[in-house]
Amino acid sequence: MTTRAHHRARRRLTTGWYHVAMAVAVLIWLLPMLWMVCLALSNNQELTKHTQQLWPVGFTLDNILGVFSVGQTARWFLNSVVVTSITTVGTVLLCAMAGYAFARIHFRGRTIVYASVLAGLMIPKEAMFVPLFTMVADIHMHNTYAALILPRIAAPLGVFLMTQFFSKVPLDVEEAARIDGAGSWRIFGSIMLPLARPAMVSLAIFTFVQTWNDYLWPLVSATKSEMFTITTGLASLQGNFAQATELGSLMARGLIGSLPLLIVFVLFQRHLIRGISMTSGGK
Repeated sequence: MTTRAHHRARRRLTTGWYHVAMAVAVLIWLLPMLWMVCLALSNNQELTKHTQQLWPVGFTLDNILGVFSVGQTARWFLNSVVVTSITTVGTVLLCAMAGYAFARIHFRGRTIVYASVLAGLMIPKEAMFVPLFTMVADIHMHNTYAALILPRIAAPLGVFLMTQFFSKVPLDVEEAARIDGAGSWRIFGSIMLPLARPAMVSLAIFTFVQTWNDYLWPLVSATKSEMFTITTGLASLQGNFAQATELGSLMARGLIGSLPLLIVFVLFQRHLIRGISMTSGGK
């Protein structure tokens, strides 16, 4: 009994230290967000004197209420919504079809093609900017939604995740459907896609976050202010002296711009964890 009690006490102590470590990690992660919220709720004139506090100085809601009333912030936000939504849907569908083909359909050269797709994971996207910019410029597509969307739809990581998932689905499921007379498209649409929902949600979240936060490609492709996304638009305001000195207004725009990411993560975090565990071979 003494040994058992000792083990229980040791386990409780270990669990307690683990929770303390996690609480410290969460606090460190939340500090920049907390500071941004405090600046967004502070008076701009007061912020010329104090910017280091973790509480609002001269509390006001004017910065948040005026986010969409200055400049083209509303248009930039809309651009990000359009680009991110279409990119996410297109990426998930394309990667799901490619993953099913690589995992289930036997065709000549499948290994070579799959290896070529995965090779894209080793190429930094910055290395593709010059040829990609030239190719888009040759067809006069810059400053359009298509230029902001199409280069991101082909996602090697998404193809890999979906291939891993479909390869773990028992063959009996597909064989039973074929016995009932279902073809490849029927099997893919009616059986495989519903089964792949956790993996597709995980891929959708990854794509949504990366596309919404993308800065370099929109900066290169969108040269007209009306085609800026929220990331490039907010960055452009820092070059405006009047806007850059109004830290409260700038932080309010950053807060509003990051809200969709927080909402998506909070709503779908369970699906994200489940999808990752399933594609990595967990139960």
